[in-house]
Amino acid sequence: MGFSSRMDCCGQFVKYSLFIANFVIFVGGAIVFCLTLWTLVDRSFVNELLGTNLFSGAVYVLLVTSVIICMVSFLGCVGAGKEVKCLLLTYFIIVALVFVTMLIGGVLGYVFRERVQQTMRQEMRSTMALYGSRREITQAWDLTQERLQCCGVDTWHDWNRYGPVPESCCQELFGGQRKECTIFPTITNLHNQGCLYVTTNFIRDHAAVIGGTSIAVAILMIFGMIFSCLLFNMIE
Repeated sequence: MGFSSRMDCCGQFVKYSLFIANFVIFVGGAIVFCLTLWTLVDRSFVNELLGTNLFSGAVYVLLVTSVIICMVSFLGCVGAGKEVKCLLLTYFIIVALVFVTMLIGGVLGYVFRERVQQTMRQEMRSTMALYGSRREITQAWDLTQERLQCCGVDTWHDWNRYGPVPESCCQELFGGQRKECTIFPTITNLHNQGCLYVTTNFIRDHAAVIGGTSIAVAILMIFGMIFSCLLFNMIE
């Protein structure tokens, strides 16, 4: 396997361009993997309140495809280094399939960014009635209100329909202690912002980062496909 003498210079350029493209794709895939894994592990407490599986589904799609991308980029480097046409063809086919999957996952994440608030208000209000009776709902509300420093859906007054204000709404003092807000709640002793506003911004920001990164990686994969196709045709 090799290049003809006339195509040697151009072939070497394409070969090393494929190396560089695969390195960038590997780094991009690793970044997407870290972002999606962090979102799933560290922010899973919000899932019970979302009212839709679109965001978590898109994150899982990107998590799996990012792992595949890292492995495929290694395959592309081997194919380019060994100048094996079979590996380059396999690389091109897998990258094309992953490109479509990655692009769909990125678009889903971006679309979800705009649809969050439409679905969350109704679902969050319905889960408030289950607070205290269902463990997963209670934990989801407490973690959301504690970590995002919010209370209720639009305001802390939302809890008046279902009982006293949860302790997780109370402002935190030094040493993990909290102000007393369950008996006489006021704006001075509890979180003032509603969780719908805070959570919506939180999900939108993370969906934008994950979706934007995955779309960028998908675009970079186009160069990988182009260089692999050119190198495939140049190898004798």
